Amino acid sequence: MKEEQTDVRVLIIYFSLSGQSRGLVNLFASGLKEEGVQVVVEQLRAQRKISFPFKNLLHTLLMMLTTFLRFRTPIEELQPRCFIPYDLIVLSGPTWSYNPSGPVLSLLDRDGRKLFSGRQVLPLISCRGFYRLHDFLLRLQLSRLGAELHESLIFAHPVPEPWRTIGVLLKSSGYCPEKMKYLGTRFPHFGHTVNQLHQARIRGRQTGLKLRAARRQNESR
Repeated sequence: MKEEQTDVRVLIIYFSLSGQSRGLVNLFASGLKEEGVQVVVEQLRAQRKISFPFKNLLHTLLMMLTTFLRFRTPIEELQPRCFIPYDLIVLSGPTWSYNPSGPVLSLLDRDGRKLFSGRQVLPLISCRGFYRLHDFLLRLQLSRLGAELHESLIFAHPVPEPWRTIGVLLKSSGYCPEKMKYLGTRFPHFGHTVNQLHQARIRGRQTGLKLRAARRQNESR
């Protein structure tokens, strides 16, 4: 007798400091749900609160240095539901100084083998632009942990350089570059656009369709 069909389930684990990754994750999850996928979302929480924006420019530069050196940020324990089987795990977070964020690095160190070994994993990266090293190192570490990787989804802030880096640096330090007379015309918006959020939803729907098709194919064998 054929077993009763079970729901396709996706776990999304993410870290967000300024809210940019959270926005992408929420819309990606909405797209999955529109295709009938059961979604569980788990936000990584630092043991010590990280305030954004940072106190000043010096604090921002110090943060950039420590993240460039891949310092870990200790995180709270994951909920037990994260360790049950899923059809796909989405790991999302921002690029910090060319690297995965400190909380994501802590997750990989502490729970990576248990969480990702033998699992389908899709990296989803939010960044201002310098994501290639982040993506390479994240995929390398996930592969070493035994993950079966999907193509990464990359969402970069759509402002040309050098204005993107200057704007993000000032924004992180507590300024409003969008309102500055000269810089505002070159850095009109911090973060992702409405169109990018819409694209995240579309990619969620596409992913959901692929997962359901794969499930039907497996069940027909």
